Amino acid sequence: MLTKEQKHEIIQKYGSNPNDSGRAEVQIVLISTRVKELTQHLIANKKDAHSRRGLRLMLGQRSKLLKFLKGKDIERYRALIKDLELKDRY
Repeated sequence: MLTKEQKHEIIQKYGSNPNDSGRAEVQIVLISTRVKELTQHLIANKKDAHSRRGLRLMLGQRSKLLKFLKGKDIERYRALIKDLELKDRY
């Protein structure tokens, strides 16, 4: 689970101001960090189907946000996927 400090650091790094949590980049990074944590949980707890469903929902939301960002500003999209080390398939 993300702490307030971790969220604040992400918002400061990717947002345009310290309170800009609605920017697409901020939302994508927040979802990506939650995905990494949940993936580690699912490695340890293989039969946790409810968390696996939540992971799939988060991945779908991240995919939608990445498609939106790609259509809106390709340079910001490319910088973000390079920073997060994601594949360019959105």
